[in-house]
Amino acid sequence: MPSIRVLVVDDSVVVRRLVTDSLQSDPDLTVVAAAANGRIALSRLPQVNPDVVVLDVEMPELDGLETLTALRATHPKLPVIMFSTLTERGAAATLEALSRGASDYVTKPANVGGVQEAMARIRDELIPKVKLLCGRPVVTTPPPRRAVLPTAQPAGSPRPRRSGPPPAVELLAIGVSTGGPAALEKLFSALPGDLGVPVVVVQHMPPIFTDMLARRLDSHSALQVAEAATGVVLAPNQTWIAPGDFHLVVEPHGDAKVLRTTTDPPENSCRPAVDVLFRSAARAYGAGVLAVVMTGMGQDGLRGAEQIIEVGGAVLAQDEATSVVWGMPGYVANTGLADQVLPLDQLAGAIVRRVRQPQPARSVP
Repeated sequence: MPSIRVLVVDDSVVVRRLVTDSLQSDPDLTVVAAAANGRIALSRLPQVNPDVVVLDVEMPELDGLETLTALRATHPKLPVIMFSTLTERGAAATLEALSRGASDYVTKPANVGGVQEAMARIRDELIPKVKLLCGRPVVTTPPPRRAVLPTAQPAGSPRPRRSGPPPAVELLAIGVSTGGPAALEKLFSALPGDLGVPVVVVQHMPPIFTDMLARRLDSHSALQVAEAATGVVLAPNQTWIAPGDFHLVVEPHGDAKVLRTTTDPPENSCRPAVDVLFRSAARAYGAGVLAVVMTGMGQDGLRGAEQIIEVGGAVLAQDEATSVVWGMPGYVANTGLADQVLPLDQLAGAIVRRVRQPQPARSVP
């Protein structure tokens, strides 16, 4: 199988060398060219014909956003991974790039101690994304399959689990990773402001990025969206995004439910982790949880989805065709946990129908 051809674009000579050496340490990858700015990169595209572009966000002459816009006009399907700084400016530009069609992003190593540590960080975070976006397998340990439906269901196909009407939805819990910011923007722009239940979200992102994501979603949604914090009381029509590098849990507090952030160890190599949120939601709300697992690499959310099902809740999964990476939703679908497997543009409608489904009248003794 031919190696994956990578074009690296960054205005720093040091960074170009770090990224090039890190990528070429993998025998499946070849850096076919490196460019100091977007204008040079665009001129090299037809010459080197890359399979994926690693694109710096902030550059002179033609920055990452302008380069991406021009690139998408001629190469609408070419995978592009933004390489951004852990700053508010970098986060804002990265989120804008993702909404303009970037495939994913990786943050530049900061405060890691030395060249070898920086290269290790780049290898660990960038190489798996390059391979996944180019259709190459990334070695992971698959979870044991449940003794339920053996294969993924067709989009929109209900999972025959319970008889009678589903329980009333009291909480919407969403887990998402690779490709998530753009997918969340589309989802939240379609959800009504009077949805009627609180919403909690884990998006795998570092600090600063999650706050910027919450602000961006708030500006695109009729729902109120903010970054979560310990002590927040959950209320209908409000959305809370797990802060970067903190797990998010839901806990009972008297007659209310409150949020708590923790620095407990990462799960599935993630903090925040979807499994942590889903488990706590199952404990706090029982059958009242509606979980949605969206585009993302890995299997975070699978174990939490199992617990939501065990307490009588429901799970929806994004389908493969509309996911940037069908890892997280794919595991949920393939283990038979999803009530429905739906395209991104059908998720909002399915959520609204579940939340607003008529409940049977209670008999008066």
